[in-house]
Amino acid sequence: MKPAPSTADLTLKTSDRLFIGGRWIESSNNEPLVLISPDSGKAFASTAQAGTHDVDAAVAAARLAFDEGPWGRMEVRDRAAVLHRLVDRLETRATELTNAWNAQVGALMSVAPSLISEANAIARRVIEQARTFPSLSCAPTTEAHTALVAREPVGVVAAIAPWNFPHDIMIKKVAPALVTGCTVVMKPAPETPLEAYIIAEAAETAGVPDGVLNLVPAHRDASDHLVRHPGIDLVSFTGSTVAGQSIARSCGGRIARCILELGGKSAAIVRDDYDIDMAAKLLASTITMMSGQICAMLSRVIVPSHRHDVLASTLSQYLRDVRVGPSTDPSTQMGPLAIKRQLTRVEDYIARGLKQGADLVTGGHRPAHLREGYFIEPTLFANVDSKADISQDEIFGPVLCLIPCKDDDDAIRIANDSRYGLFGSVLTNDVDAAFKISRQVRVGTFSQNGLRCDFTLPYGGRKQSGFGREGGTDGLLAYTESKTILLDGMPANAPITE
Repeated sequence: MKPAPSTADLTLKTSDRLFIGGRWIESSNNEPLVLISPDSGKAFASTAQAGTHDVDAAVAAARLAFDEGPWGRMEVRDRAAVLHRLVDRLETRATELTNAWNAQVGALMSVAPSLISEANAIARRVIEQARTFPSLSCAPTTEAHTALVAREPVGVVAAIAPWNFPHDIMIKKVAPALVTGCTVVMKPAPETPLEAYIIAEAAETAGVPDGVLNLVPAHRDASDHLVRHPGIDLVSFTGSTVAGQSIARSCGGRIARCILELGGKSAAIVRDDYDIDMAAKLLASTITMMSGQICAMLSRVIVPSHRHDVLASTLSQYLRDVRVGPSTDPSTQMGPLAIKRQLTRVEDYIARGLKQGADLVTGGHRPAHLREGYFIEPTLFANVDSKADISQDEIFGPVLCLIPCKDDDDAIRIANDSRYGLFGSVLTNDVDAAFKISRQVRVGTFSQNGLRCDFTLPYGGRKQSGFGREGGTDGLLAYTESKTILLDGMPANAPITE
């Protein structure tokens, strides 16, 4: 079986340094970030770790590049050309990005390459969308003057990505921020810094100007310092609701902008017209994706009471058949949880589910053949009270809750009985019913028949799942500020966007 790669296998030239102001510099922090393989629970590599002094230097470099450098003053087409070169280099290093994701969090080698390619393709589409972005437009007015509305880059962006999809989420922040003219300080999760190193190296060779993109991998103290830094104009954060609350307080205290894509507890409503076997197969394959570690995960299944037991029985069989094993094994269908504390969290919620009276149908334990690493069986609870902890809290693991309901209206009520509002789905063959239900469930994205997302469109949450949007034109707008300009006439050669 293929062992976890080291940083040497990834051909990183710079993992012992930080990227600040266009140069690779030594960290002021002597403690490295130690990376742990979730397959074995053992260290396999390390990188530099930034301290607060390094954060100050990175923000200063990004501030100088934004305030005095050429990047924000370039034409969009010229920034786009540079960023396409950056993605070119990421595509040539797709194997390294795959290896990094697998080594750090146990992403399956059987599916990771296609997801890395998809993330790079989405970055390209974002860059192309910016070519027709309305950066300057005429506005109707009843007054005797010419009115223009400009969309200008917001400034210096702190891009903070989580550990579950480190490349995907970071590049979806970097691409719209840079193409709109912002400068960026990347702060990857301390468990998964390798992808951000590859992005920084790609930026350097692609000709991104000095200071436009900076890298400071760090733990909580330095991350908090970055969020509070007066030189940061916008914090773009994806992660837990608890961390998002802290960031919102910090940004609110100095009236800084923030985009928060936070936790979820998404519901799948199963209607009477949908085949039980199809529903069970779909839901079993969904809850085991990335071992359940997806913020939009369909972890609550709301089903009419008269279909509950047969769905529980059918689901349990599909979940028992899931092959849990090392992430490098081509036959594995579900790998480990990413980090030890996540395994502990999942085990704690399984214990809570039992204590609060839910029926454990299958799973709930470490697989007998996997004594090392952070493995757990796919777990199904039935007859779950919608107020129980396992129904209300984001577990972030392969734990599925089956909740009985009376009818569509009751299902919608249960779906909305959550402090989260990120994603939702309905399993039905009736498009009209799906549309009607979609308008009543309070979430940022809703899909018919499964966990379906299109990241070229706006994506984000409601309630405690955050605010702001990434993806599509809305995602570009998030990295800009509007400016109203009132003139006595139309200026010559004004670059008006039609």
